[in-house]
Amino acid sequence: MYVCICKAVSESRIRRAVGEGACTLRDLTRELGLGTCCGKCVPTAREVLSSALPEVSAPLMQAAARTRSV
Repeated sequence: MYVCICKAVSESRIRRAVGEGACTLRDLTRELGLGTCCGKCVPTAREVLSSALPEVSAPLMQAAARTRSV
């Protein structure tokens, strides 16, 4: 699904950017141009970002916990 029509940014592209280290809406704006035209995509982009962050951070937190227990 396209989140930002103006810049042709899809939900999967946002999730990929989060996987590559984007943590904030500002990161997405800088990397993808998201929200720089009409701005109607910003609320949906925030929702996608919020749902993608736990998906990315959970495996990292599990790996860190394993490292600490060793």
